[in-house]
Amino acid sequence: MTTVELTTRDRILAAGRSAAQARGYGGLSFRDLAADVGIKAASVYHYFPSKAELGAALARRYWEDAEAGLDALASQASDPMEALSRYPEVFRAALVADNRMCMCSFMAAEYDELPEVVRTEVRTFAEVNVAWLATTLQSAGVVDSSTSEMRARAIYAAVAGAQLVARSHSDVAVYDSLIAGYREAGLLPA
Repeated sequence: MTTVELTTRDRILAAGRSAAQARGYGGLSFRDLAADVGIKAASVYHYFPSKAELGAALARRYWEDAEAGLDALASQASDPMEALSRYPEVFRAALVADNRMCMCSFMAAEYDELPEVVRTEVRTFAEVNVAWLATTLQSAGVVDSSTSEMRARAIYAAVAGAQLVARSHSDVAVYDSLIAGYREAGLLPA
């Protein structure tokens, strides 16, 4: 069995992801990240010369991981309808992990305070989700190409919103109830 050792950069990104999911971009502190990783605060600046560069790297890694996760979800599902049905599990996982939020959703709420380089990566996360949903909705025969993007944006917004509401209650059951309601109303395929 081979053990993969994370680089210091990767350890900083992992600690930053956890911090940003709990406190957003505004809650990122180089001093706190250094303490979490076990290095000096000045060392964080070696890898990320500014908070903007750290935030952009975090958001980029987050959407890349999300894209890979969605691709895996599609390939593991027996058909596109099953993949759509399992999509809310992606957002639910963050809630189950210490009542965390989707990092890019949290950062999107701070949009006006974000440096442009971070905004770009946060928007990309949303676009990755919408593109995957639109393609999967078409593949499942739920919608045609003329309405797939609109429906995909509605689903993405509803699921991300359900996560926010559930987090404010510290109760994943609230999320589950909202998702069930979206299915009953026909927004999410059952």
